[in-house]
Amino acid sequence: MKERIDLLLREVEDFGSKTAAEIEAFRIEMLGKKGKITALFNDFREMSGDLKREFGKPLNELKNKAAAKVNELKSAAEEQIYLGSGEDLSRPANFQSLGSRHPVNLVKNEIVSIFRRIGFNVSAGPEIEDDWHNFTALNFPEEHPARDMQDTFFVARDPDWALRTHTSSVQVRVMENSKPPIRTLSPGRVFRNEAISARSHCFFHQVEGLYIDEGVSFADLKQTLLFFAQEFFGPETKIRLRPSYFPFTEPSAEMDVYWGLENERDYRMTKGTGWLEVLGCGMVDPNVLRNNGIDPEKYSGFAFGIGVERIALHRFQIPDIRMLFENDLKFLEQFKAAY
Repeated sequence: MKERIDLLLREVEDFGSKTAAEIEAFRIEMLGKKGKITALFNDFREMSGDLKREFGKPLNELKNKAAAKVNELKSAAEEQIYLGSGEDLSRPANFQSLGSRHPVNLVKNEIVSIFRRIGFNVSAGPEIEDDWHNFTALNFPEEHPARDMQDTFFVARDPDWALRTHTSSVQVRVMENSKPPIRTLSPGRVFRNEAISARSHCFFHQVEGLYIDEGVSFADLKQTLLFFAQEFFGPETKIRLRPSYFPFTEPSAEMDVYWGLENERDYRMTKGTGWLEVLGCGMVDPNVLRNNGIDPEKYSGFAFGIGVERIALHRFQIPDIRMLFENDLKFLEQFKAAY
């Protein structure tokens, strides 16, 4: 037994092949089910107790050295393959890049997440709308400028179909198919026939909100918008509501947030007032509720609409709205996001 162990130990120490096939053949020859070292262990089982104590330790050392030699040669062979391929093994792993989110989506997602926390769900609708959902159901008079080709992209006439001018059309569909209480957000892209400049575009994005229930008041609207402003712009944010006009709300208001006058940019953005217009809002006109099958004697509600691009331009200090839609990767890659 000792001579056989010494002979196999020399074979293990002398073996030095560098090819994967020869290394695997050596492993099978020594450690396989019918290998030489396996055969020694089979004979070892038949020995007496004294011989087992004498040859047990050297036999285990032989097996461990053979296994270590095989692993060492395999690692060396694999390293040679990588070195031959020219790859730098010291480089970090090639993780997939995270990419970036569009600044409009970053702002829109944040707005939606804030209102979700107070019970608003999200609704969606088509971007090409008929006259009823885009105008008539929302109390637009027949002579309103929005019904003119100069202000709206009509794709068909008689009957009229147009690219939606606001996501209020989605709110009409929600009111038609739901019963109060209704608490929904309608984010999406809208279209208006406007000259493209640094401050305006022929398409942009809105997040509109609608809340209808019994006993809803203007105080509920103000408190909801104050919550949004302080969550989005900071806990010390102040707001003000200025009277305005929209066909689908009465009374109507514009909401401003106090931006401050700390530098020249603040003066330019706020026209020297310190206040920045953020959104339009108001109590839903009873005619709108009636047009959509909701009893205005029992229910009331409020609505608001936020222009996403306007907030994105201010938040990220983007000087030109056209930069948002030119698909310039150097610009868009600045807005990294890991979520």
